[in-house]
Amino acid sequence: MAAPADPSSLSRFELEAELAALRGEVAELKQLVAVLREENARLKGLKARPVIKPSGMEEATTPNHPGRLGRRRGKVIPRVPVETQVLRVAVPPGSQFKGYEPYQVQDLEIHARVVRYRRERWLTPDGQTIVAPLPLGTRGHFGPELRRWVLTQYHQGQVTVERLLAQLQATGISISKREVMRLLIDQQDEFLAENREVLQAGLATADWTSVDDTGARHRGVNAVCTQIGNDSFAWFGTTGSKSRQNFLELLRAGHTDYVVNDAALEYMREHGLSGPVVRQLAGHDQRQFADQAAWQRHLERLGITALEVTPDPVRVATEGALWGAVAEHGFLNEAVIVSDDAGQFNVGDHALCWIHAERLVHKLETFTDQQRAAQQQMRGLIWWFYADLKAYRAAPTARRRRELRARFDRIFVRRTGFVSLDRLLARLHANKAELLTVLDRPEIPLHTNGSENDIRCQVTKRHVSGGTKTDLGRDCRNAFLGLAKTCRKLGISFWNYLGARLDVPSAPAVPRLAEVIRCRGQPA
Repeated sequence: MAAPADPSSLSRFELEAELAALRGEVAELKQLVAVLREENARLKGLKARPVIKPSGMEEATTPNHPGRLGRRRGKVIPRVPVETQVLRVAVPPGSQFKGYEPYQVQDLEIHARVVRYRRERWLTPDGQTIVAPLPLGTRGHFGPELRRWVLTQYHQGQVTVERLLAQLQATGISISKREVMRLLIDQQDEFLAENREVLQAGLATADWTSVDDTGARHRGVNAVCTQIGNDSFAWFGTTGSKSRQNFLELLRAGHTDYVVNDAALEYMREHGLSGPVVRQLAGHDQRQFADQAAWQRHLERLGITALEVTPDPVRVATEGALWGAVAEHGFLNEAVIVSDDAGQFNVGDHALCWIHAERLVHKLETFTDQQRAAQQQMRGLIWWFYADLKAYRAAPTARRRRELRARFDRIFVRRTGFVSLDRLLARLHANKAELLTVLDRPEIPLHTNGSENDIRCQVTKRHVSGGTKTDLGRDCRNAFLGLAKTCRKLGISFWNYLGARLDVPSAPAVPRLAEVIRCRGQPA
């Protein structure tokens, strides 16, 4: 490293340039310190630093819909059958009847209802006792309507258990906190199974899926909640790690196997696994393994676990076998994964979120008028380019695709003299292929706003109700929040969905969500 020049020998222009460069390096170090402090606070369970205001690029590049200007509220259409009542009034003698003046009122009835069933008991000639069965949907000493109310309030309404208990007791229900918890997590196998079916159907039919993660608390320690979804479904999984291996395990959608197939071997080669190890795995007769224990024994028999090289052959081989299992089950077949540039999500066909890319420019600290001008100029160019990408998605052409690729280079290879900004532009240019995936796949979104919107319910639940204490409680929370989001995307009332699954007598029939997702995923 060359020794720094004597400041006294530098001109004023050189001193200003040196000062600007030093300020940029200090800003980068401040950002690094802030990230480390945030991570330290997260590990200690402390309050996180405030979130920076969004730049507004998505809204600014969306043209106003002409039909929305001056739009007035339309007529209220009830979602339930309308009951008609005639209201009469005393009038003076000789008055003429002029018909009725309609006035519609919506109301809600909430009251406790206790039914004591007298179940017939019969003794058959052969000595067996037959007891009349309970009505459909009755499980335990609480009816299906109460169970539906509890699940809706807790998961969709984000009501805490304590407040939910107070509501139920105030309406006249005799119930304890422990019984409320049982209503939330006991005998929910059908919902857990359908949630798993939703993920399998979503991954099998998706042209693209966006992903995101957020912090979580489970069993008193920090964990990670990962979101996977698109316009048709949303699914959540809470685990103790945010590694790529963890993400690939989630993509198996409930399966536990490891598979060494062409997709797995290609993954291993792309991630630097040595040729002899790849040939060793490819040449073995056994290619499929039921679970992690069987896969680990296979690696030990081949001597791969004893290798001490970089990259770790066990990690790369395991990730490859997981990716092979994802392909084996028909998940993510040529689908694009859109992420915010978190490393664990970079698998398969991968695209980057433009909102997160532009946010890096938006968050840069500036110290001089020249730096602020350079930052605003680059943001303007990026916003303009982003708007044209949105127009391209609506009407893609080969000529426009070539023009946008060339224009991307002109924007991100330029040098502004602002050291931190130039480094950032070079970094974004290195991600050209992932940022411009939309040119070849115009059906994919340009951002991960959908994932951030989906995962917000997990953040709210974490703030309102804290963490989970049991694996069953964790799985139920993830399942119901995911099912509620999926119902909303499919245009299905979550209230009606719960009623259909809990056998509420008055609830309309609701098809399996996985079937609806598969129907939406079929080509027109």
